[in-house]
Amino acid sequence: MSPFLLTRTLPEDATGADLRTDVLHGLTRTPKDLPPKWFYDARGSELFEEITRLPEYYPTRAEREILIARAGEIARITGARTLVELGSGSSEKTRHLIDALLPGLESYVPVDVSESALRGAAEALTAEHPDLQVHALIADFTRGLALPGTPGPRLVAFLGGTIGNLLPEQRRLFLRSVRALLTPGDALLMGTDLVKDEETLVAAYDDAAGVTAAFNKNVLSVLARELGADADPADFDHVAVWDREKEWIEMRLRAREALTVKIPELDLAVTFEAGEEMRTEVSAKFRQEGVRAELAAAGMELAHWWTDEEGRFALSLATAV
Repeated sequence: MSPFLLTRTLPEDATGADLRTDVLHGLTRTPKDLPPKWFYDARGSELFEEITRLPEYYPTRAEREILIARAGEIARITGARTLVELGSGSSEKTRHLIDALLPGLESYVPVDVSESALRGAAEALTAEHPDLQVHALIADFTRGLALPGTPGPRLVAFLGGTIGNLLPEQRRLFLRSVRALLTPGDALLMGTDLVKDEETLVAAYDDAAGVTAAFNKNVLSVLARELGADADPADFDHVAVWDREKEWIEMRLRAREALTVKIPELDLAVTFEAGEEMRTEVSAKFRQEGVRAELAAAGMELAHWWTDEEGRFALSLATAV
């Protein structure tokens, strides 16, 4: 069995520093907001896995359907010898790509901020595929990325519709940073959730069982544990709304009554009026022409576009121009 490599490019204290910065900035502005990455502590990750199995939450199933149906085609088109995955997590879905790319695939480079997730995935993959070189990177891909020397062509995968959690300017900068990683023959495989009827979209983020509500409120538990905040999840309601103009879902936490949240680690007291909302996630939905335009603006060309049978979700394959 070939041992995997693990390289840290993210400073040990970066997560704590980022959380303090985001909370101080986001909770002292109007309207209040926090980035969605703070959902994903151990409990938040468990809740999200539960969400992906809910009947209302179609994106994970739809993307997996495309991967199963198209992985062989993607492998033939790209001929990738290296697979780079941004925000890899458990690397579960990626296994469809890895299986299709073998035996020509020589190297897999998972990139994530979670060392434990990377270690778990790397150990499992090296056990399943002893000849596959796994070089895991503990890194924040939104800050730019330097990849290890690996054989080309390379396929960079950004799955799960995570691109939708970035605001338009963040998407522009991110796609430009991905373009900078690509050399001739390389490609980007990106998952995007598609615009559809409001009822389906809202239900996916406000399920009947209340799992998404618990996931949303979990950010308050993160603030309590990491910063000593006295926010009580019972004081907030989960809200999911569809913004027709911007074509994105917003998740919010709405204060049930006027209250003050004390955050000792920041020497901060945050007041909420009754009914005041704090945005905790944006999840943009896309159309093919919009994806094509955003890729083009970053210096990439949309070469292939695949959807699930119901047209709910898309995988796009783009090359550098």
